[in-house]
Amino acid sequence: MSTPPDDRIVHAPHLPLTAYYASENERRGFVRNIFDRTAGHYDRIERLLALGTGPWYRRQALARAGLGSGMRIVDVGVGTGLVAREAAGLVGDPTLVVGVDPSPGMMANADVPEGVRLVEGRAEEMPLPNASFDMVSMGYALRHIGDLAAAFAEFHRVLKPGGRVCLLEITRPTHGWSRALLKAYMRGVVPTLARVVGGGAETAQLWRYYWDTIDACASPADVLKTMRAAGFSEVRHHVETRALSVFAEFQALKPR
Repeated sequence: MSTPPDDRIVHAPHLPLTAYYASENERRGFVRNIFDRTAGHYDRIERLLALGTGPWYRRQALARAGLGSGMRIVDVGVGTGLVAREAAGLVGDPTLVVGVDPSPGMMANADVPEGVRLVEGRAEEMPLPNASFDMVSMGYALRHIGDLAAAFAEFHRVLKPGGRVCLLEITRPTHGWSRALLKAYMRGVVPTLARVVGGGAETAQLWRYYWDTIDACASPADVLKTMRAAGFSEVRHHVETRALSVFAEFQALKPR
């Protein structure tokens, strides 16, 4: 996608991917439906995509962002609970963890400790009170948000002063060889394996779509710029040096 001028913030994380839906107006329905239909196979295929990271990386990322005992956290795009599960272990009490997701199918397949509360909602409009959380997290769902500026404003709203954001994401590799390798893996190997292990055509389509959103997504610099525009400070982009350097974290602070 083209880089917006310096005085503009990012709304849609990428241009409409018309191979999957006809227009931006149809994007939300497409995303919800494909996650609903593939929820039962998601965790099994996700392990193939993790490239050796998985739970330990999610836990380390949350700890690196400042999550600790007794803190309240909302995990946006909770899906099957992969981040929320690690968050519950770090805060020490599952009742301090809330998960929000627009897909009932994904939440129905969530494997989270008893006490974690799951709420249907979108990142841009969460049914949660103002200034009620110490951290907002999101695991690999930024590319599926319809409006990043609106979502970041909502994250700012639900955080307490001094609260933090930790967004995990897969970013497009900067080197041509690593981009080609990851594309071949995600658009070829993972969809094929998805079919072999019983995920079916829709699960294979999900992982092809997953790569296409990575390839088209706004740059990390534009994401950081949009977070600053929402009122966050100490905004930074951390890249994990393992696994082709594609696992990244966007971190930020709501000023006191």
